[in-house]
Amino acid sequence: MRIPSIRKISLVLVILAMSAAAFSQVGIAITFGPPPLPVYEQPLCPGEGYLWTPGYWAYDYDYNDYYWVPGTWVLAPQVGYFWTPGYWGWRGGRFFFYEGYWGPRVGFYGGINYGFGYFGNGYEGGRWDHDRFFYNRTVNNINVTNIHNVYNTTVINQNTTVNRVSYNGGNGGIDMRPTRDQEKAARERHIAPVAAQTEHMQAARRDPEQRASVNHGRPAIAASPRPADFKDRVPAREAGGAYNPPANREGGQRNNGPGNNNRDDRPRTAIHPNDLPHHDRPSPANTGNAQRDQRAQRDQEKLMQRQDEDRRKLQQRQDQEHQRLDRQRADDSRRQQIEQQHQQQTQKLEQRQNQQQQKWQEKHQSEERKQRPPK
Repeated sequence: MRIPSIRKISLVLVILAMSAAAFSQVGIAITFGPPPLPVYEQPLCPGEGYLWTPGYWAYDYDYNDYYWVPGTWVLAPQVGYFWTPGYWGWRGGRFFFYEGYWGPRVGFYGGINYGFGYFGNGYEGGRWDHDRFFYNRTVNNINVTNIHNVYNTTVINQNTTVNRVSYNGGNGGIDMRPTRDQEKAARERHIAPVAAQTEHMQAARRDPEQRASVNHGRPAIAASPRPADFKDRVPAREAGGAYNPPANREGGQRNNGPGNNNRDDRPRTAIHPNDLPHHDRPSPANTGNAQRDQRAQRDQEKLMQRQDEDRRKLQQRQDQEHQRLDRQRADDSRRQQIEQQHQQQTQKLEQRQNQQQQKWQEKHQSEERKQRPPK
């Protein structure tokens, strides 16, 4: 489960470059693991209906670096839904990120002890009672003056050991696999991270201090009361442990950032939708006709939203196939066969979306020519 800043380039160039994956991090493959989870305090819950979503390390290919997405309180998108955190898992010699989701129950999140009710298995921070969420004060920071639907239940099986490991599998990772119930939960109806969570991730990605190479595992913003609102920030009390990334991280030295077109740090050939480069939102059109420019911008946003959804669905299907291979303990030959199929699917998706963008461009250029006054 951050995003390059909007570049001030022409709309045409942006359209031609838009064969990208959604902002979701599922499918990103890294050869070295994320830092340990930092130690931090949970901010006060801002109001009823907010559920805690723990912080996690995401990865930025633009800087070949992990960055910390602060823990925050998020309004549940639907009554009765819980948040299943995302997690990093080891597969085929690399680390992949499994995106979190909203659903009627908490699924598998790698056995990672995120704290505050997420102790590696299930969620002990609260429960739904009809249309109200009740908070367990033993693991949540709740102001009972403002929120009265609370209870106190001691969590017996808390992982109280000094274990800040942030990934599942591999050397030194959490050794835990999903149960049958958790596998069933993963197949139930889900809701992807809501817009506020995406904005929250983008804001963290834009902040250089959130990068592991800068904060050495101790981010300046470890948590915030609301998504993307870092004014009332909660800094990490300490790093969760030593972090020693390899000197040559995924392609060598850091590039020049979002403005650099030399993407040597990206995979040469995209295998999964989210291996594709991030895309930027286009700058507003400025043809002199405000009404036409607004219509063109709305049409472009709708097209990009549809393409984001298509990429997300394809990535989800591919990731489910990876999980099935893991459960079956498939050999390298079978895994390679599936990866080739995924690559073909991703290339077809990219080609189709390029064609959609080109058709959109041709349509609006044609409309613009018709609107021009005769010479």
